[in-house]
Parts: sequence; C-alpha cells; structure tokens
Amino acid sequence: MTDHFSTKSRLAAFALAMVIGAFVSAGAAQAQSAVDEGRKLAFDRGKGNCLTCHVIKGGDLPGTIGPELVDIKSKYPKREDLVAILHDETLRNPLTVMPPFGRNRILTEKEINAVVDFLQTL
Repeated sequence: MTDHFSTKSRLAAFALAMVIGAFVSAGAAQAQSAVDEGRKLAFDRGKGNCLTCHVIKGGDLPGTIGPELVDIKSKYPKREDLVAILHDETLRNPLTVMPPFGRNRILTEKEINAVVDFLQTL
C-alpha cells in the first residue's frame, strides 16, 4: 500500500490544524471576556446599573420597574434589537423609563456590545 501523504505534508496539515485551533480558542476566550465584561457593567451601580430596574440572576438588590431579564436570546433573537434598546429605547418607546445609555454616552458602543453579549447568555 502506497502512502499518499509525505511526512512533510502531514506536518503541514498538523501545523495548520494547530493554528486553526489556536484561533478558535482565542475567539472563544474573547467571547467569554466580552460576556464577563458585560456582566460586570450590567451589575455596576455606577455604569450599566441594570439591577436598579431589573431582576437578573446572580444580581443583588434588584429592582422591579423593568421586566426580569431571562430568556433574552429567544425574546430578542436579533442582536441589533438589543443594541438599539440599550442605545436609545426612546426611539421605539417614547414613554420608556429606560435610560438611553448610548445617546447619553453612559456606555460606549463597545460597552453596549459587551452588555448585549452578557444579556444573550441569560
């Protein structure tokens, strides 16, 4: 039986697999980092301050003005909807009490995206 792959080809394939694996691991680590940052912002009383109005699993002293934040990904399957709500919910609902975190520069775009990453895990 003839070996179709030379040692050099096998090493190249192995190296490629290692590089791809490293990129996948780095992407997963970055995604987890964004989720962790989003959780931190959501629970931070001086920044995201989500617990003032919402019950969130793991949060202390939650408010009840807004809905409990559970099953978010099925309620808002489109990520951009959550980003828009955090940026300025008054555009969708002029009578909302939800602060316009993006419009009022309470949170940066990067911070809003991190909070959305976190919310999508609930």
